[in-house]
Amino acid sequence: MWQRLAGFVLKFRLWLLALLFIATGFMAYHASKVELSYEFTGAIPTDNPKFVEYQQFKQKFGEDGNMMVIGIETDSLFQLDFFRDYVKLNEELRKIPAVENTLSIPVAVNLLKDDSTRKLKALPMFQPLPQTQAELDSLARVFYSLPFYKGLLYSNDGKSFMLAVHINKNILNSKRRIDVVQDIEKAANAFGARHGIDVKMSGLPMIRTIMATKVADELKMFLKISFVLTALILLLFFRSFSAVVMSMIVVAIGVIWSVATIVLCGYKITLLTGLIPPLIVVIGIPNCVYFLNKYHTEYAIHGDKMTALVRMVQRMGIVTLFTNLTAAIGFGVFYFTKSAILKQFGVVAGVNIMLIFLISFIFLPSVLSYLPPPKTKHTSYLDSKTLNALLRMLNNLVFKYRPMVYLFTVLIVGAAILGMMRLKPVGYIVDDIPKSDKLYTDLKFFESRFKGVMPLEIAVDTKKKNGVVNLQTLSKLDELSKVIAAQPAFARPLSVAEGIKFAKQAYYGGDSLNYAVPNQFDIGFLAPYLRMKNTGSDSSSMFTKLVASFMDSTRQVARMSVNMADVGSAVLPTLLDSLRPQADAIFDTAQYKVTFTGTSIIFLEGSRFIINGLAESIALAFVLIIFCMLYLFRSWRMLVISIVPNVIPLIVTAGVMGWMDIAIKPSTVLVFSIALGIAIDVTIRFLVNFKQELPLNNYDISATVRQTINETGLSIIYTSLILFAGFMIFAFSEFQGTKALGWLTSLTLVLAMVTNLTILPAMLLWMEKSLRKREAKRTGGPVPAAEEIRSSRQ
Repeated sequence: MWQRLAGFVLKFRLWLLALLFIATGFMAYHASKVELSYEFTGAIPTDNPKFVEYQQFKQKFGEDGNMMVIGIETDSLFQLDFFRDYVKLNEELRKIPAVENTLSIPVAVNLLKDDSTRKLKALPMFQPLPQTQAELDSLARVFYSLPFYKGLLYSNDGKSFMLAVHINKNILNSKRRIDVVQDIEKAANAFGARHGIDVKMSGLPMIRTIMATKVADELKMFLKISFVLTALILLLFFRSFSAVVMSMIVVAIGVIWSVATIVLCGYKITLLTGLIPPLIVVIGIPNCVYFLNKYHTEYAIHGDKMTALVRMVQRMGIVTLFTNLTAAIGFGVFYFTKSAILKQFGVVAGVNIMLIFLISFIFLPSVLSYLPPPKTKHTSYLDSKTLNALLRMLNNLVFKYRPMVYLFTVLIVGAAILGMMRLKPVGYIVDDIPKSDKLYTDLKFFESRFKGVMPLEIAVDTKKKNGVVNLQTLSKLDELSKVIAAQPAFARPLSVAEGIKFAKQAYYGGDSLNYAVPNQFDIGFLAPYLRMKNTGSDSSSMFTKLVASFMDSTRQVARMSVNMADVGSAVLPTLLDSLRPQADAIFDTAQYKVTFTGTSIIFLEGSRFIINGLAESIALAFVLIIFCMLYLFRSWRMLVISIVPNVIPLIVTAGVMGWMDIAIKPSTVLVFSIALGIAIDVTIRFLVNFKQELPLNNYDISATVRQTINETGLSIIYTSLILFAGFMIFAFSEFQGTKALGWLTSLTLVLAMVTNLTILPAMLLWMEKSLRKREAKRTGGPVPAAEEIRSSRQ
């Protein structure tokens, strides 16, 4: 079949090349339309109960992850000149398109009792702007007497201050968010430069934007590096510019097609799909190496270009098909997970790995047929003294030191298993950001001064209309708020109870001792005043809306918003599990329903789904690859021999992760699936060559193993070197997860190369020894190896 395919490609090469370039033009047009993804919840299935609860919460109360925060640490805030500039910063931020409002000290309001109207008036504290330092000092004292703002706009020590910026949710889900966030950063940094202070900025809008921007920048960087690096390795290998150019064209077409596939599938560039174009370069180059190496080998034997091309396709077509198929399986199984972001990654990666095979299968034979035959210098690498010495060493290990190879392997695997026992699954919202990055250090500033800025939401359903404004419910909300605030990882929650406490303080003349939930005695006097009078100013209107935003329109469901630290996927469930019994003790489950939700929970739940999905997909990939190997070799013994050399590198890599305290998270679990899909390629390359050469060696396993090491070892070493270098470029990423993905995958692939050139041939020789013993036992005496193998095949 492959000989007929070779004839077809060579006969219609001009038409096939034209069709290939027309299709590439079509794909390039669509690739130019690719967009970045700014969604944060794509990892969790839409039918997940936590996701459903989150959507219900957003329907009642709107977005919870649209707040960006700006922090400063200073003793000069209430110095007149400094404060005026802080007011100016607030005004500049509110003029930025898509900024809906800001919450900061300059727009803080105070509640004042108006006995004539029997209402509380919400009046802006710092408007009009104070004209003297004495006036500002007086207002500052009043401000500090309002517990409502403590921990919200200023830290407990009174030296750190926070300005919250609320951004339109529709803008946050579009590419315009980059301009908005940059405008906010520009204004904040300009303020900091004027006063010589380091302005801190954080919040989910900023984290998402910076991470998305870094993904785009790294995609471009990795593509450039992968092209240059692989081109240099190919030039060193083949000593031929034409071979380099052809290989670069193949992977360039593959990259264009991969980006176009993202667009045609209706997807966007995410942290995962952004890895696919560089992966296509890394995976596509070995195809070129296999084809060109076989072409040069056959030409060196036969001296005829067309014969060499036909034999190249005939002998390497099935190898590259199955190597790409197993790699595609390794990625494609992500489609069967419940995570949308993994599904997208699996579809695009799986499809394009098979497409890169099709591209190389058409392009390389067609173009080579038009080029002159290779010169002696282009095939001189086949006689490299260094590499031949390395191959001789491998032969010696396999044939003379097999027991030592087995013993060393057992010791390494044993140590790795001990390391695996130390593995722990942990994920953080800013997990991939370097600890030295300003985004990370600024987040830690807010965690140390304000206990964090990550949103956690609690919805309390009273199960009856107007149940929220019931005095009993308000008292329970305040009780739960105190329980949560006592936790080191949580800031003081905001709820309608806090607004009522503020109102009571105002009713009793602003005395901070009266910042408490009203009792039955208080409520009779206070009730008329709770219908607050809106003075018409922006600040008072904002305060009224703020209080109203903590109840749904029927006043049946109360909202409690909590800022929290980025505690990670391992700690958050423990914290919530400790809070739930206390919440149930406060709110009788027969009368209330308490739901913990918010972006923090959804993100960490998504991380859990990705980790579980990756683990399941690895198992599925393993099963599918087993079936591929069974179809290819039709032997259970060969199946076992092919699987063992690829399981060992995965175990060792997991052990290294355990010993180095590298956590199990989405980016690191991805290593195992990628490595399994690619490492098995080396096994297929070795065993297919072994199977093809076995009849030519009169079924002598020892002779065939030796010949296979010599023939395939060269291309295996070079492709492994290319893969190692290709994945190591990810080690230069700013994202810690991508960095770990790079060097861990490189480590796994190098280990796979070693095991496939030592353990795999050693096990083939073990098979021969086993067959000899079985045959000797059956016949009562020794028989030639060839006869043994023939009898075993019958």
